[in-house]
Amino acid sequence: MFDFRLKVFDTVARRLNFTKAAEELYISQPAVTKHIKELEKHFKQPLFERNGNKVALTLAGQMLLKHTDAMLEISKQLEYELNLLNESHKGRLKLGASTTLAQYVLPPILAKFHGVYKEVQLRMITANTEHIEQALLKKEIELGVIEGESKRREIHYTPFARDEIVLVSSAKNPLAKKDELKPDDLEKIPLLLREPGSGTLEVVIHALKKSGINISKLNVEMYLGSTESIKSYLMHSNCLSFISKHAVLKELEAGSLKQMAIKKLQIPRQFFFISRQGADGGLPSAFMRFALQNYQG
Repeated sequence: MFDFRLKVFDTVARRLNFTKAAEELYISQPAVTKHIKELEKHFKQPLFERNGNKVALTLAGQMLLKHTDAMLEISKQLEYELNLLNESHKGRLKLGASTTLAQYVLPPILAKFHGVYKEVQLRMITANTEHIEQALLKKEIELGVIEGESKRREIHYTPFARDEIVLVSSAKNPLAKKDELKPDDLEKIPLLLREPGSGTLEVVIHALKKSGINISKLNVEMYLGSTESIKSYLMHSNCLSFISKHAVLKELEAGSLKQMAIKKLQIPRQFFFISRQGADGGLPSAFMRFALQNYQG
């Protein structure tokens, strides 16, 4: 329903890159250029300033972007409400999920959602919590699912599911024979941690701080960018790591990893849906309701 030329403009305006806009829209770069030229001819104004490889919005482009944002939201909401009259859900939904959720929690829900709403085209990006929040604010996604403690005023947070961060090691690690560790032991034991910006790391830092442990005092052997790489590293080292229990259920059941208890320290956390403040209804809300009803934790 939304004029495709305006959709092309909106994508270029957010990306400020014709090539990336073409990739996102699944059309050629010449097609992107053609649509922009048609709009510039229609409005009798240049919408972009081009200086070599750099692209910037003109004053007219800034004005148009302000209105296309509103028009796009209205178009999506209208399409959703009209589809409700036919008891159908159609359209595209861009999701973003932090790594743990994308790998271990959401896939069964996504498969079930697609089985029910076959006419909804789902697209999901995966990154750490910080990047997913940024993607939402930049309107690269319409709905995010994250872990972590951060709270931004521009974002609305809806609780989704509970999780627990647990300390694990290889079953072959000599420390695995211990029944319990003291919080102070964490300053001596080699640890693997997720990268800065990770929701898991954010929650761990917050919990340790409450127990009087500063991350600067930890014996961090390495920061790694994914839970899977951490699990593989653990199998070949005497390190320990804080990992979502969702991510290690199979390994704990198989006995290849062991959960280590820490005296008087538990690290529960909440997963959240995130949406922009003021955004309401449409496919994002439909997916959120579906996930809440079908999550089996």
